[in-house]
Amino acid sequence: MKQVVLSFVSGLIFGFGLSLGGMTKPERVISFLDVTGNWDPSLMFVMFGALVIYASLYQVAKRMKKPFLAPNFTRPNRTVVDRPLVVGAVLFGAGWGLVGYCPAPAITSLPSLKLAPALFVTSLLLGMWLFQRFGAAKP
Repeated sequence: MKQVVLSFVSGLIFGFGLSLGGMTKPERVISFLDVTGNWDPSLMFVMFGALVIYASLYQVAKRMKKPFLAPNFTRPNRTVVDRPLVVGAVLFGAGWGLVGYCPAPAITSLPSLKLAPALFVTSLLLGMWLFQRFGAAKP
């Protein structure tokens, strides 16, 4: 139960940070990608701040024997850049660039009751279901 509560609180803090940084506004993301027009570098600063925090805490985690709320660490062990990874990254980036949302800001925007984030999240869930149903690699 403690892990569920901590996960929920972490998600709230993350969502609040996205909102505070203005990252739930698709026009902010789209104007970041518009390097030849009205470019807005604010997304770069938010990403840089996140990267600094992540890199610092990752170094701390590497020295820990085990995490606080789990029996062990689960780190990715795949290092191969294969076709599904590249295609997925391209689709993710294209979707993000077209509509200005990625999953976390879209989910954070759901309480606004606007149609765009609701459509995005619905499409995201449908895409995940379709992948699990038809596209997941068989072990």
